[in-house]
Amino acid sequence: MSAAPELAQLNASLSACRLCPRLVAWREKVAREKRKAYRDQDYWGQPVPGFGDPQARVFIVGLAPGAHGSNRTGRQFTGDASGSFFYPALYRAGFSSQPDSVSRFDGLTLADAYTAPVCRCAPPDNKPTPDEMLNCQPFLETELQLIQPKVIVVLGRIAFDSILRIYSLRNPGWKFAHVAVFPLPKSSLVCSYHPSQQNTQTGRLTVEMFDQVWKTVRELLER
Repeated sequence: MSAAPELAQLNASLSACRLCPRLVAWREKVAREKRKAYRDQDYWGQPVPGFGDPQARVFIVGLAPGAHGSNRTGRQFTGDASGSFFYPALYRAGFSSQPDSVSRFDGLTLADAYTAPVCRCAPPDNKPTPDEMLNCQPFLETELQLIQPKVIVVLGRIAFDSILRIYSLRNPGWKFAHVAVFPLPKSSLVCSYHPSQQNTQTGRLTVEMFDQVWKTVRELLER
């Protein structure tokens, strides 16, 4: 049974969220002032909802919207350098209908994959506070409950820690590492470095390294 109706209801409540005054002020300030290159565009300027297949077996957890990426376009990993690295990898792995993601109206769809951030509003300096992430946690928890994925992919240590918190897991032997895999109660957890511009431009995360993540995911799905 598809979780689409419940996800649509969740996103409607998300769009009205103003729990974090600092984030509300920042996302709306950025949307008003805009970056010069996008001055003719209408910014989203709201919490960014999850995106993808409501019946997905793969759930991808990011950090937060970029000020001039998702906060502008209204879709996860769309309109910035992270998305330019993220969606081509999903396309190569067969999870995305196209490699380019420039607008939520560009026709891109995900197959068997769904993505959502830990924090739904663009934070100053890309750094949400612990309290701001906790305020957003119920949205992520609800999406996981509705979708019930077979594989959860966490992009970065903060996403890793958030999933451990949601599942109340405190295994001292579990350390975040690229392509590390851990068993969850009803799924598997796969770790990846975040496809941020800082990571990809410095070589901390290469195309080959990111492709290995999705190869691992495919192998887990086939078990």
